[in-house]
Amino acid sequence: MNAIAIVRPDDTWGAQFEKTAEVIRRILGDTALRVDHIGSTSVPGLAAKDILDIQATVATEPELDDAVERLTTADWEIRPARRDHPVPGLPTDEIQWVKRLVVEPMYRRRVNLHLRVDGRANQRYALLFRDYLRAHPDTAAAYGEFKRRAAALKFDTVNDYADLKDPVCDLIYLPAEEWAGRTGWAV
Repeated sequence: MNAIAIVRPDDTWGAQFEKTAEVIRRILGDTALRVDHIGSTSVPGLAAKDILDIQATVATEPELDDAVERLTTADWEIRPARRDHPVPGLPTDEIQWVKRLVVEPMYRRRVNLHLRVDGRANQRYALLFRDYLRAHPDTAAAYGEFKRRAAALKFDTVNDYADLKDPVCDLIYLPAEEWAGRTGWAV
């Protein structure tokens, strides 16, 4: 596999999210408690892969399956079942890290849609990580530089790139937890 393509920040990513989120909300209806822009494209000024990461939050595990069914009926493509990596200091129960991942219908704007259950560690992680980087532009810039350098390496799969980033994200997330406590941040 070639290097990962990291692009310069695009001021339209937020608007692209809003348009895509409307579509997702229509498909999921009441199943989605919330639909959030997450990942690097959600942080102004941060370089990223030109793929929108979106998190749809559902209330329960059975609703994950319902959401997947609704999305696949609308031509979204399900990816193999996945779990997020456990973060040091957070719950290690397998259930805390379960998610479903679907991608956009063919020939549409590239989207990774992460379906997670409300209140689980991985659902909170994505939102706190995003908000911390938004509030700390110097940290976001350093993370962006790491991503640019890491993306230049050759990987066998995109998952290898993600595996390299995970510990770096954890190094950002751990002070983010302290920041959340100091500021009263909540999901």
